[in-house]
Amino acid sequence: MNDTPRIRTVLGCTLLAVTVTAGTASCSGSDDHPLTVKAYDAADQLAVSAPADGAKADPEKPLEITAKGDEGRITDVTAVDASGRHLAGELTADGRRWRSTATLAAGARYTVRVATEDEDGAPGARTFTFETAPAKRALTAVFGPEAGTYGVGQPITAELSLPVGDRASRAIVERALKVRSTPSVEGSWYWVDDKKLHFRPKEYWPAGATVTVSGNLDGLKVGDKLYGGESKPLKLTIGDRIEAIADAGTHHMTVKRNGEVINTIPVTTGKPGFDTRNGVKVVLGKEYYVRMRSTTVGIAEGSSESYDLPVYYATRVTWSGEYVHAAPWSVGSQGVANVSHGCVGMSTGNAAWFFETVRPGDIVKTVNSSGDAMDAFGNGFGDWNLSWEKWREGSALVEAAGEPVVSTEQARLRPSL
Repeated sequence: MNDTPRIRTVLGCTLLAVTVTAGTASCSGSDDHPLTVKAYDAADQLAVSAPADGAKADPEKPLEITAKGDEGRITDVTAVDASGRHLAGELTADGRRWRSTATLAAGARYTVRVATEDEDGAPGARTFTFETAPAKRALTAVFGPEAGTYGVGQPITAELSLPVGDRASRAIVERALKVRSTPSVEGSWYWVDDKKLHFRPKEYWPAGATVTVSGNLDGLKVGDKLYGGESKPLKLTIGDRIEAIADAGTHHMTVKRNGEVINTIPVTTGKPGFDTRNGVKVVLGKEYYVRMRSTTVGIAEGSSESYDLPVYYATRVTWSGEYVHAAPWSVGSQGVANVSHGCVGMSTGNAAWFFETVRPGDIVKTVNSSGDAMDAFGNGFGDWNLSWEKWREGSALVEAAGEPVVSTEQARLRPSL
């Protein structure tokens, strides 16, 4: 068939459309118009590598679609899985073959639409579906903390079911872990170790924000014969911005809500040799009663520093046993001197108020102590003690400067007084 008459028909339609509306309708409905020709079934014109007998395709092998014979060609291919992910591919210049360039998802169902044309330019089409075999190893992520309302300092955690050490594989995982905040924030993941990631914004979460976390790993190839699996999404609400600043130099704690001071409390912090850690900590939990024993922090029983006491209104800020708690035995020193074994002590009434005011994720910061700096990882959430530049270096999507990040082990849970 010669293409010239088709071009003339289109031009005729265009001219008629300027002056004769009825003529336009008649022309556009013509069976000879290239836009109204019904596509023929191209099934016999194509060879497909995916099994047609109900067997599941190997996701490690590419999808190939080839035009049979010499009388037609492929003009377009669209392949999409049930999750809406498009499979990238390349079509040869002569239209004889299309081949996927991305790895197929494992355990997925694909819908493929192929457009063709014969030697006369008549359009053809074929739509088919196929499934891929499930992965033998599935990488999943468990997000934390549990759903609920948290303070502005709460990091998001992702615990992977299998270790991922290769940087390229980490980048694939990181792109698939989505954190969305309303209002929006700038944030990033940090690889604490091969199986654990933390996510935090550049600044604290906005008060009142809604945060959703999801994983798009299912079926995604992460590494050599390693594919992603399903991950349960998470939704958090962020409460007021509560910040408690314990000043070891003035022996007072200032508590703010959304930037406004709501209380100033006399406190005592760690004495020499037991100095409270400096830096930003995040409330991990609250315990109405804790039995604190000196032996759990390496103080020998019977020594002058030993203790075994019931402690009330205990707000935990490190896994190694640092709390903000009631210390009625040191009321005379509160606001005057530092006499504790590392915790921030206050009167029972003030401790009860603090206990009722804060929630997990709220900020507790110690300043002007002679103690060590709070660890970034391994002893609670010290994430905010890293600058944003250092935090970004922990992402697999950013070129890191200097030595690679080394993980730290979580300290043993042991209360100190």
